[in-house]
Amino acid sequence: MNASPHVLPAVRWRAEADSSDEALLSRCSGATVDVGCGPGRMTKALMARGVHALGIDIVAEAVQQARARGCTALHRDVFEALPGEGRWDTVLLADGNIGIGGDPHRLLGRVGELLAPCGRLVVDLAAPGGRLAIHRIGLEVNGVVSRRFPWAVVPADQIAALAAASCLRVLDVLNSQGRWFAELTKEGT
Repeated sequence: MNASPHVLPAVRWRAEADSSDEALLSRCSGATVDVGCGPGRMTKALMARGVHALGIDIVAEAVQQARARGCTALHRDVFEALPGEGRWDTVLLADGNIGIGGDPHRLLGRVGELLAPCGRLVVDLAAPGGRLAIHRIGLEVNGVVSRRFPWAVVPADQIAALAAASCLRVLDVLNSQGRWFAELTKEGT
């Protein structure tokens, strides 16, 4: 676990996808955008499965590392224009990336704009029982911590209310190997 709740170690993101990622990856099908792809761990795993995947990240170095892994990746902010808006079959928010920007309601609204009419969001969540929390955190790489940025932590038992407020609905909430995630779709589908 993290030494501090306000520091995220980047070691996991630089590793390869592992068995704890399997349940999450198995829910991704069709054209998939991996939001906050980092160095491409999940994007690469999706591509190895034959899934058409695009990684996006706001950190240029992370995008370069993803490309070096053979991933298709763009240096983009999810809140700016993206290719394929409204046509993505799956949007992946792995590794707690529902926390991007510190405003999960805004992020889920944006994801709804990216999804095709019957598209799905696959999202990693914190364990149930806590409260939705907003922090200013930093990324730690080799003992060096980045400038702090806003980040939200969303427990699994809080996702239904967030989804409903963002015109999404929960299809499933799952626990696999102690890792919580949910699958959502647009309301009315």
